[in-house]
Amino acid sequence: MSFTNPLRRIGSDNLRKAAIITSTALLPRRLRVARRKARLGALEVDIARRSSLIIIAHPKSGNTWLKVMLTRLYSRRHGIPEEDFARYPALADANPAIPRFAATNGWYSYERAVGDKLQPGAADSELRHKPVVLLARNPLDIAVSWYFQFTKRQSGHKQELINAELAHPVDRHNIGMWEFVRDSDIGLSSLIRFLNYWDAALDNLDHTLLTSYEALRSEPAEVLRQITGLMGDSFSDAELNEAVEFASFDNLRKLESEGFFRSGGLTLRNASDPESFKVRRAKVGGYRDYFTEAQARELEQLVRSELSPRLQTLFGLDRPQEDAPAAPAAANP
Repeated sequence: MSFTNPLRRIGSDNLRKAAIITSTALLPRRLRVARRKARLGALEVDIARRSSLIIIAHPKSGNTWLKVMLTRLYSRRHGIPEEDFARYPALADANPAIPRFAATNGWYSYERAVGDKLQPGAADSELRHKPVVLLARNPLDIAVSWYFQFTKRQSGHKQELINAELAHPVDRHNIGMWEFVRDSDIGLSSLIRFLNYWDAALDNLDHTLLTSYEALRSEPAEVLRQITGLMGDSFSDAELNEAVEFASFDNLRKLESEGFFRSGGLTLRNASDPESFKVRRAKVGGYRDYFTEAQARELEQLVRSELSPRLQTLFGLDRPQEDAPAAPAAANP
């Protein structure tokens, strides 16, 4: 298989998204936001409808990393040339044997269109019967990475859409780490609400898997086996290990810094600023490096007082930190 059609190098859904953004660029702000939210929301639902798996994850929880590993599994099985993997999000458009994966937070702006269809009490739809993975992550680690994402990588149109729904919009040029994490409308308290929201929603869906970034870091092959099993597929140990090796931190960091990826979340933004990289640190518990001891304790207490018990167990927060292993995935077949 080779990308002979230039449009397929981008991917049809990316083209549709770009057309929505471009065609609304000159509208007054309020109308622009409303149009984009409605039209991008409809596109998100359509992508989820055509996908074999829905991945729910807050930004900076490993969803791009997971999609790379899953796409790698299927692309190797179906003989996709190495050079074409540089545009991995478009592979499903070019080869119907490659599954489509819908990664969404189901929470912010237009992505809430998918989230609303998966919530308890929502009207029945085919989305409710698809395999759904909640890829959770300790909100303390999300918070730090989310700060760098929002202030250094987030597209202008997405920032505008998120800020349009906040009581106190976030100015990425004039906000520090502590203020963003502790006090902003998209800081730690919001992250905890997001995780609790989706933790509760899973119990009302047909085929679900609750897993974590931490489990994906410690046992990536096993988590991939569980996710592909939820999809009704199986892969050998050799296939799983090859995908894990390709998507290792060192290799993805190297490929991103070299500009290997030509589309998707791993495209290089600013080679001179390591904190702007999509593959940034991949460190579990790394949030402590950015706060004083007193600040870290305050944030940890907030998580322990507000995060759901199931998620606290998943992250090992119900036991002493040094004794807390990464929790295994929990499936609802």
